[in-house]
Amino acid sequence: MHLGIDASNLRSGGASTHLSELLKAAEPLEHGIARVFVWGGRDILDRLQGREWLESVHEPMLDGPLPMRVLWQQSRLARLAKKAACDLLFVPGGTYLGGFKPFVTMSRNMLPFDFSQVRLYGVSAKVIRFLLLRLSQTKTLRKADGTIFLNDYTRARVVGKVSKLSGPDAIIPHGVSARFRATPKRQKTLSAYSKSEPFRLLYVSTVEAYKHQWHVAEAVSKLAHEGIPVSLELVGHAHPPALKRLRRVVRRLNAEEYVHYRGPVPHAELPLVYSRSDAFVFASSCESQPNILLEAMTAGLPIACSNQGPMPKILGDAGIYFDPEDPEEIASVLRHLIASPDAREKYSSMAYERVQKYTWERCADETFSFLRKIV
Repeated sequence: MHLGIDASNLRSGGASTHLSELLKAAEPLEHGIARVFVWGGRDILDRLQGREWLESVHEPMLDGPLPMRVLWQQSRLARLAKKAACDLLFVPGGTYLGGFKPFVTMSRNMLPFDFSQVRLYGVSAKVIRFLLLRLSQTKTLRKADGTIFLNDYTRARVVGKVSKLSGPDAIIPHGVSARFRATPKRQKTLSAYSKSEPFRLLYVSTVEAYKHQWHVAEAVSKLAHEGIPVSLELVGHAHPPALKRLRRVVRRLNAEEYVHYRGPVPHAELPLVYSRSDAFVFASSCESQPNILLEAMTAGLPIACSNQGPMPKILGDAGIYFDPEDPEEIASVLRHLIASPDAREKYSSMAYERVQKYTWERCADETFSFLRKIV
């Protein structure tokens, strides 16, 4: 059996991490898959490790902007898959409107299916993009011979919007790399921190309207004005309007001394960023499966987390929760976490144990088993 993988719209972030880690952990020969072909741009192909059964095919059009990548997918992909004698096409990017059959897709982007979150973008080009994504992904899901969901939460909400899938589906969560693994630290009392050595909160995520970084900044500012020695480090790419709002809030609060936006950090360097932090905060209100949350759990950090989306199902009782759009509630939760070393120790240990089931080996085995089943 030959498998083709469409990596045409995988450039960075969780989707590219998923594919690179999936193929690193995969043993397709055990599932009767002799060859795997991946078509993609240079960015994603450079992240893939060489395997004897893997053929990475660089397509120059996929280094270009979105219209070029869409054109390539519609005009060339089916022909290339047939030429490679593929028995199945896997489309982890979520959208495929070409003519090759059979194919399996993934549902990994909840935002186009949640208008309560789309409205946060107001009247903008992003809203149009989300609407187009919803149309294309709905059509893909209705046409696919199989669909992979990341958890029950995502499946229930997406299927409710799509109405009907044309093929079987499976729930296969992502894994988390072992390089993030760090045994939970012995927690210090609040008196051990000072203005020069503050309690270091970390929030890793793209600055976006539904990530609510400015609400977290406002909460941290409130704690700092109460005399609590605390700082917040924000790491990740940024949507320009959201970053502008964040900076405006930080200036208004005069919080530049203890709220720092660091910008993006290479994925390979993130374990060090986690290790230098005392606790993690995650304030997103819309996710499929937040890999960043899994990383923080693996890094042994106590976590204060949004009570929306699939987060409570993933973190369970191994964290403390807040309404991500309520700065007062965020401040109250963070105040409790910072003041209580016993709570921090309990949550970090429970989260570390809970995340052990999320391995890339498990993800790869279940994914290739499902792909083989479809054929």
